[in-house]
Amino acid sequence: MDKEERKTINKGQEDEMEIHGYNLCHWKLALVSIGVICTGGFLLLLLYWMPEWRVKATCVRAAVKDCEVVLLRTTDEFRMWFCAKIRFLPMENQPNFNAKSVVNKVSNGHAVHLTENLTEENRCEMNKYSQTQSQQMRYFTHHSIRYFWNDTIHNFDFLKGLDEGVSCTSIYEKHSAGLTKGMHAYRKLIYGVNEIAVKVPSVFKLLIKEVLNPFYIFQLFSVILWSIDEYYYYALAIVIMSIVSIISSLYSIRKQYVMLHDMVATHSTVRVSVCRVNEEIEEIFSTDLVPGDVMIIPLNGTVMPCDAVLINGTCIVNESMLTGESVPVTKTNLPNPSVDVKGTGEELYSPETHKRHTLFCGTTVIQTRFYTGELVKAIVVRTGFSTSKGQLVRSILYPKPTDFKLYRDAYLFLLCLVVVAGIGFIYTIINSILNKKEIQEIIIKSLDIITITVPPALPAAMTAGIVYAQRRLKKVGIFCISPQRINICGQLNLVCFDKTGTLTEDGLDLWGIQRVENTRFLLPEDNVCSEILVKSQFVACMATCHSLTKIEGVLSGDPLDLKMFEAIGWILEEATEEETALHNRIMPTVVRPSKQLFPESTAVGNQEMELFELPAVYEIGIVRQFPFSSALQRMSVVARILGDKKMDAYMKGAPEVIASLCKPETVPVDFEKVLEDYTKQGFRVIALAHRKLESKLTWHKVQHISRDAIENNMDFMGLIIMQNKLKQETPAVLEDLHKANIRTVMVTGDNMLTAVSVARDCGMILPQDKVIIAEALPPKDGKVAKINWHYADSLTQCNESSAIDSEAIPIKLAHDSLEDLPSTPYHFAMNGKSFSVILEHFQDLVPKLMLHGTVFARMAPDQKTQLVEALQNVDYFVGMCGDGANDCGALKRAHGGISLSELEASVASPFTSKTPSISCVPNLIREGRAALMTSFCVFKFMALYSIIQYFSVTLLYSILSNLGDFQFLFIDLAIILVVVFTMSLNPAWKELVAQRPPSGLISGALLFSVLSQIVICVGFQSLGFFWVKQYKVCDPYSECVLASWGRCCSAPNRILLCSSVCNTTRSACWNSSHLYNGTELDSCKIQNYENTTVFFISSFQYLTVAVAFSKGKPFRQPCYKNYFFVISVIILYVFILFIMLHPVASVDQVLEIVFVPYQWRIHMLIIVLINAFVSITVEESVDRWGKCCLSWALSCRKKTPKAKYMYLAQELRDDPEWPPKPQTTTEAKTVVKENGSCQISTIA
Repeated sequence: MDKEERKTINKGQEDEMEIHGYNLCHWKLALVSIGVICTGGFLLLLLYWMPEWRVKATCVRAAVKDCEVVLLRTTDEFRMWFCAKIRFLPMENQPNFNAKSVVNKVSNGHAVHLTENLTEENRCEMNKYSQTQSQQMRYFTHHSIRYFWNDTIHNFDFLKGLDEGVSCTSIYEKHSAGLTKGMHAYRKLIYGVNEIAVKVPSVFKLLIKEVLNPFYIFQLFSVILWSIDEYYYYALAIVIMSIVSIISSLYSIRKQYVMLHDMVATHSTVRVSVCRVNEEIEEIFSTDLVPGDVMIIPLNGTVMPCDAVLINGTCIVNESMLTGESVPVTKTNLPNPSVDVKGTGEELYSPETHKRHTLFCGTTVIQTRFYTGELVKAIVVRTGFSTSKGQLVRSILYPKPTDFKLYRDAYLFLLCLVVVAGIGFIYTIINSILNKKEIQEIIIKSLDIITITVPPALPAAMTAGIVYAQRRLKKVGIFCISPQRINICGQLNLVCFDKTGTLTEDGLDLWGIQRVENTRFLLPEDNVCSEILVKSQFVACMATCHSLTKIEGVLSGDPLDLKMFEAIGWILEEATEEETALHNRIMPTVVRPSKQLFPESTAVGNQEMELFELPAVYEIGIVRQFPFSSALQRMSVVARILGDKKMDAYMKGAPEVIASLCKPETVPVDFEKVLEDYTKQGFRVIALAHRKLESKLTWHKVQHISRDAIENNMDFMGLIIMQNKLKQETPAVLEDLHKANIRTVMVTGDNMLTAVSVARDCGMILPQDKVIIAEALPPKDGKVAKINWHYADSLTQCNESSAIDSEAIPIKLAHDSLEDLPSTPYHFAMNGKSFSVILEHFQDLVPKLMLHGTVFARMAPDQKTQLVEALQNVDYFVGMCGDGANDCGALKRAHGGISLSELEASVASPFTSKTPSISCVPNLIREGRAALMTSFCVFKFMALYSIIQYFSVTLLYSILSNLGDFQFLFIDLAIILVVVFTMSLNPAWKELVAQRPPSGLISGALLFSVLSQIVICVGFQSLGFFWVKQYKVCDPYSECVLASWGRCCSAPNRILLCSSVCNTTRSACWNSSHLYNGTELDSCKIQNYENTTVFFISSFQYLTVAVAFSKGKPFRQPCYKNYFFVISVIILYVFILFIMLHPVASVDQVLEIVFVPYQWRIHMLIIVLINAFVSITVEESVDRWGKCCLSWALSCRKKTPKAKYMYLAQELRDDPEWPPKPQTTTEAKTVVKENGSCQISTIA
């Protein structure tokens, strides 16, 4: 039973969850109903907040297979609970299908493989599966995804499309014909409507959800209690605050929903044409598309409503919605293994692997290329929320909660306040019973102490600093969609940067070329646009091997391709739709040199040029294109020179990859040395290759040949050297981060040595630092995985743009003595392949490499995300800065992701910079630190506010008194709210400092600060309270008379009155009590010397701790520059001081203050001044000496650092075997230890 109950869905994925089955229990439901009635609905609220309790309180455990309700729990660090109801999908009304067989096939993930003729399959399926409800499918919906019951795995699983488990051969053989109308109707029933539905909740629904927040329920409880106790004014003030807060929150939430809905709804419903089995073309709405539909891509383009794989024709697509790059991308049809010259066998189709053949949902098809008589077709593979765009929207709709120590400590703080409130609650009950109070009064007073201890303005106070920081960020061009992340950014101690477009300029400049002749490199040439080279194969490769296209007459495409093509000065011409329609094949794109480049004479002495000696115009047609693949790191084209019989294959890409695909005899001997020289100088190097194709390869065969058949046995032609300059502000920004002890890491898709060179140029790696390259190799031919360690040169040849001053530092080669290495800073560098191997086979080494890993080259998008997670696993607070291209996953996963692109892809990033400059990173961290310190200041202030008011009320409860309604109102509105909202206005400090603010409230310095202020405030308040009891010369009755008569007497008369009534004895007062009605006696409870003394002292204490806690340097500007705060505090100080020293009858009447002798007013002033002096002095001492004492205490105890990376640093400092020695190898043995880690050995 347990095994059946404890199951896991989405195993191994980011949204992995445990699933438990439950059935509704009627007797439990009855008991809960009674409990709800008895608790006045509070139990219902508690069950609404706690899904786990709700299910367990009303249901009994059941097998997952037969349950009515499922309880889900995430397996990540948050362990969140969700519940979902099991629903049934009826199948009885589907004609021409055996429902049982169809249900079982689909529920087993085979819906996408269904053929039209199901009758033969039904016989075996009937015997294979059995369900109690054969005409129904059981499923539940969670986060917009349906999970169906799967009898094969005995678990729920989400329904897959054609994106998993389908071979490329199957795409053509089984799915290219399209669906019948019956099959389409059936699949629509299973897969549902093809839409990414972001429903904007009604205002009423949002209101109910917001009002049922525990905070507002507590507010409602407080308001009801205060109304019963006749605290109408304060209750009304809290109601107004709550209404304003709710309206503001509703507006913000609804606005975000509307923005997301508008973004998703754009072109979400369009009319599309699909092909049916009988070659009939049917026009349907895009919402009716299902996996397996063959969609016709219109000539004038469209916005893709689904994910589809191209099987016919070519498309030019803008993928800025997903990648952040507005560069047009060429999509070609998926290679058909059955007709390719060199087939790919049973290769499985994957949208990621075959992204150059996949049209993703939300991307814009700009142009199409097609055959005459044939259409550009694509097979739908994913619909709705399963598409790439749907997954992005889901990540926005259902984000992971923000895990930050400050917020965990905040809940702990509230729990402590509840405990304090509980003590006050018990004290009040006991004190009231001893004084024989009525039950109603006991209940009200005891509950009132809880509302005093837990301040109602706390959430509003906490968000104030974040809101102000968000506004300041907006002023410097940084927009935030996740305000809670601002606080977390204050803790960032490591920032990952993309290279191209982030650290360096977005565009590349052609520095020059270096051709190869007779297997030797020629001298570098900077002028490619010359008559001598115009007809060379080298320039022909530059002219044809690219993905450029003309959009509305403007040449568009990859920036690198654009620079390369512009450098040769050629012209690109594309066939028009009319010209294409006249031919039986796709008209090729034609490139030719401009007239200025074409030489006067065609007589050329070089033998290589003889084939170009043509009387006609010199043109080259691009016959077939194999787009650039990041996995293959190359692209190629098949082209034909006008008049030539044979076709040519041209290829360009990463030099190492191109050289490996060329004939060894054509690659120069010094290839690696030349390449290393260029990459060390920070140049981006691209290699070119060429070969003549066999004459038997006709145009038709070329259209179906695999790229592997073309991309081999090439002739190496030379190198193109591109220069990628650093942005002007990059070195200065990185220097600021280093001074602030913030690590910087480069994550790029570029070449390793180029990345290392740029890292040195920008100051990420200093000249004297060592660079250790980790080259990891996966297991092969029975050999285990291993890492080869290579040491790069200590000092590379820097170009003129280097930000480091070149000094005469001796170069230490790899074979030199490295005895002083531990004292020399070192950095690890590796590429994406090595990173993946290390993650899989060297888990024990990952934390060590993360500690000093600085350059990660050739990194794929998912590897960037894995790197961020690996850094977070050793307790780094990680920031990520990228231009939005392929960085979306890392930007979302990082604690603080900031996109330098304003395109739609940045919707996944918490922060977006309006200016594409990394100068936004220090600004974000500064504002984050300021916001974090503001949160600490506000928290400390609110803690003191609660304790001061709690102690004031507790003291007055001891004499059966309390603060008056208007006294509460004045403290909470005029003092607390004004101070809280103005003390949060301090701007960030102008520069980053090496010190970081604390990450949580539970730290020695913070706790000592709060506790010392509590002791001081409680001490001085007690002093005033007990001193006035000894000092006062009037009995309670006299005070009552003073209070009532004083309203109509002038100050001199009140002094005479005081002296006359002082002679009245206490016994006379109580014997004459029948002369006064209940109202006057009630006023005696509030209007007394103790109340007045406590009110004045506590009012000054609120202002004193506000000033003491309002910190400035090093994270915020000094408080005296916060003019609103200074003015507010001065006005409040002056006002309270004035009414204390010079009573005003009208003010005293409103605030229910009694007239006290002048001498006692002076005593109160002395108490207040000494209190202020002691509080501020102690707080300054804690700031100045507290950290030193804490550091000394920790050093004496030799406490282990909490952060894993700090603990690792301590361990590695004493490890003689680390870092690895040069020219050594680390092998992962297959022997597995008990803890599951691999045994690692180092071999010299």
